[in-house]
Amino acid sequence: MDHLNLTWTQTFILAGFTTTGILRPLAFLGTLCIYLLTLAGNLFIIVLVHTDSGLSTPMYFFISVLSFLELWYVSTTVPTLLHTLLQGRSPIPSVACFIQLYIFHSLGMTECYLLGVMALDRYLAICRPLHYHALMSRQVQVWLAGSTWVAGFSAALVPASLTGTLPYCLKEVAHYFCDLVPLMRLVCVDTSWHARIHGAVIGVATGCNFVLIIGLYVGILRAVLKLPSAASRAKAFSTCSSHMTVVALFYASAFTVYVGSPGSRPEGTDKLIALVYALLTPFLNPIIYTLRNKEVKEAVRRLTDRVKTNLRGP
Repeated sequence: MDHLNLTWTQTFILAGFTTTGILRPLAFLGTLCIYLLTLAGNLFIIVLVHTDSGLSTPMYFFISVLSFLELWYVSTTVPTLLHTLLQGRSPIPSVACFIQLYIFHSLGMTECYLLGVMALDRYLAICRPLHYHALMSRQVQVWLAGSTWVAGFSAALVPASLTGTLPYCLKEVAHYFCDLVPLMRLVCVDTSWHARIHGAVIGVATGCNFVLIIGLYVGILRAVLKLPSAASRAKAFSTCSSHMTVVALFYASAFTVYVGSPGSRPEGTDKLIALVYALLTPFLNPIIYTLRNKEVKEAVRRLTDRVKTNLRGP
């Protein structure tokens, strides 16, 4: 009980990044610009999908759900990153620390499941085109999207609750937000059992979804290669290329941090990798999904024309 009380009454210190002199304001302003652009880009996709009838397809519905998730995902960690860049080492109450840990991992696992659902959507669209709209009705879309949130927030309860009940002897978290690996380094007792549980839960969530995505894309590849013309094959691949890019970014960085032994990496490496999936990926997702997408470009043009017409008045 003393250990439990110690855990919940202390304050942790977020070490953040070591920046001095002119680098500190530059890093702060750069991060702030990326954060604001990320919010604007994902909000723009949500508004565009829900206001343009040309984007009322299951694929764009799931993209808008992903953008909504990214708004919360990036907002869970970037404010503390900005604070540490501006103020240096920053205290954070243990309750806020563990809440941040839970929400961050819940959203991360939700994104993992959502990427699997998006791969399933592409598989049905390409491999089952005649039954696609019946299989992916609006009710099914909402049910699948809701299930990813329930599954993600349920799975994250295990690592977050286990970490929150450990006794901590040290206070300084070698990160810019409260994450599993840096927090586990502060514990007074042996955490090998907890690390195995964390690895099992996160590994099953990410690993099973990754295998599912790979399996679905193998089916997609087989179906596309059977198409009669190069133009039809290129069009089919173009609908999947954005999703595959996002999957590669997300899983490459997540596996690097959460799969394998935390002690095998130099301290401080995790927070550099975390910038990829916690800041860079949410920033790039709107660009990836819109840069080479003709349907989105046409929707933007229609929206721009409507705005111009409204500004001109009757």
